[in-house]
Amino acid sequence: MGGGRWRRIASQIGRSIAVWAVSTVTMLVLAGVLPDFRLRSENGDSATDIAVTAAFGAGAFGLLSALVWPLLVRLLLLVPALVLGLLVFFLNGALLLVALWLNPAERGAAAPETAVVVAAVMSAVASATGAALAVRDDDTYRRRLYRLADRRRRTQPPGPSTPGTLFLQLDGVGHDVLLDAVGKGLMPTVTRWLDGGDGRPPTHRLTPWRTDWSSQTGASQLGILHGCNDDIPAFRWYEKDSREVMVCNRPTSAAELQRRAMARTGDDGLLAVDGASRGNLFSGGADEQALVLSIATRRRSKENRSRAGYFAYFSDPANAVRTALSFVAEAAREIGQSTRARIAKTRPRVSRGGLYPFVRAFATVVERDVVVAAVMGDLLAGRTAVYADLVAYDEVAHHSGPFSRDAEKVLQRLDRSLALIENVIEHAPRPYRIVVLSDHGQSPGETFRARYGLTLGDLVRAGCGLPVPRRAQRTRSGAEARAAVRAALRIPVEEGGELHRPPRRSEPIVLASGNLGLVSFPDVPHRMSKEEIDARHPALLTTLANHPGIGFLLVRSEKHGGVVLGARGAEIPLDRLDEDPGPLAAFGSGAADAVRRTHTFEHTADIMVNSFHDPADGEVLAFEEQIGSHGGLGGAQAKPFLLSPVVFTAPVDDGEELVGAEQVHRVLRRWLGESDGPQLPLEAREERAA
Repeated sequence: MGGGRWRRIASQIGRSIAVWAVSTVTMLVLAGVLPDFRLRSENGDSATDIAVTAAFGAGAFGLLSALVWPLLVRLLLLVPALVLGLLVFFLNGALLLVALWLNPAERGAAAPETAVVVAAVMSAVASATGAALAVRDDDTYRRRLYRLADRRRRTQPPGPSTPGTLFLQLDGVGHDVLLDAVGKGLMPTVTRWLDGGDGRPPTHRLTPWRTDWSSQTGASQLGILHGCNDDIPAFRWYEKDSREVMVCNRPTSAAELQRRAMARTGDDGLLAVDGASRGNLFSGGADEQALVLSIATRRRSKENRSRAGYFAYFSDPANAVRTALSFVAEAAREIGQSTRARIAKTRPRVSRGGLYPFVRAFATVVERDVVVAAVMGDLLAGRTAVYADLVAYDEVAHHSGPFSRDAEKVLQRLDRSLALIENVIEHAPRPYRIVVLSDHGQSPGETFRARYGLTLGDLVRAGCGLPVPRRAQRTRSGAEARAAVRAALRIPVEEGGELHRPPRRSEPIVLASGNLGLVSFPDVPHRMSKEEIDARHPALLTTLANHPGIGFLLVRSEKHGGVVLGARGAEIPLDRLDEDPGPLAAFGSGAADAVRRTHTFEHTADIMVNSFHDPADGEVLAFEEQIGSHGGLGGAQAKPFLLSPVVFTAPVDDGEELVGAEQVHRVLRRWLGESDGPQLPLEAREERAA
């Protein structure tokens, strides 16, 4: 045994003794502070006996945490992650009670609720002490990080010399938001990559790209990971053939969308060769998957371990306690921030009560910590391609606004995650190139309901002559819609104030995806034409197109194939939009192409409704309760970013624009090929196969 190995063993023993000593002192301090926690018998003991009891208790607790805790977490893998995070405190407290019970001298006791507090403090102190002692020991640091990786990948041969590629998706962070954060000094890691510093050249380049009409994670990430997002008209939509509402973040829908994309391309996805997918809606064809929605409905097996990422993280009790404490702190932070916004009567504002503080804490703490830990394990295991999604910013910006102070704080924490991952790469068995990208941005603005007092569904019902809630009847928009129906039907109002209505048919299904609305008539098996809609509901299209909160409509036309409708009778055939954009003029270049592409989808709604957009301030009006929204056209939501290493070829040639998630997929495939990895761009593989 070499001298170096003896030194490492001695160093490890020394650190263990130091952690044990600090834990013992911590237990003694807590026993002196907490009234329901004691380390001596009821008859009293000497200081030596108390110290021995503390030392035994600290050692037993540490040993139980190392041996029993991973087994407990593995048994609880089927428990939802949010529940598991909350159980951390109680499980840790139970281990402390067992440690005290094991003392042969029968000294020491704690009330159950006190044991929870003591265990949490001791785990945090032990973790901090161990990290501080190991900070200058690369081997120890690496072994510590390896515990976060999947145990099946711990013992691997030396990694290849070719670089691996890490794709990190910052969900919802728009190109302009990233530039603003860099300008304010909120993201020093990104700033260093872009500016170099200390005489060093930049390591990364920043490229904006343009989403499809459906500017949301489902459409973008399916296109990025699987190379096809055809027939994704929105975040949620109604399919007449199956009579089902598809929702991109519903596990059954995600699985079906992934299946369709793979059938269309004949390809498994971006991560098909030695890849890992972490925290995503779709797998990308990766062999290693954790927290992937499209596999959440399958039974767990060796090939399918969607919750394995939780085990990799929560198997370390110190991690579990730290995340649980951060979870509680984040929920309290959200309650405080929303209370201040309500007291200050900040506008725009949406409700942030109920379970939302816990939803936010899960997205910004638990999901982030677990995904980052899984990524670190992938890097240390030397995987060829890793794609991970961090959703924290998107969740907070929806309720606080894209440029809010709350959202800026999240960006700061995300930058620290980037720095941590960059540090881990130094210990990886192969070099890595980091690509950071977003799937869409967010556009600010108050909600449609807040501005006009009724929802899009209320407006559609009023335009169809159907009953609407009284609150909507009393609004100006509701009154105008009812008047339009009376004029179109040429009928008076009954004395009781109720409108004569045609024979009852199935009511329209109205769905919202940010500032994009979809109206479908489920009793008609095909996509209705403008002529058919006018015959059934003469006032509906006019009511919608002339409403000040609506920018334009897309409907099928028997005469023109498809038309865009706007205020004051504007009706532009799709093949004339380039020469006369009409109501699309406010939405900028590319809007016409995006609308034309969506028109070709099999499951495009009978009426596609895009909200008003103010080009001066970038605001839109969300049909959902969000003051930072995405899903349609208008403003920053359609302008995400791609931050790539300069060693890769440029995403597009100078003067060209990167358009659509499918084109982003082709760029990422090309970069995997440039890294000389086993995965080549799809076109190259087809040529080689031929």
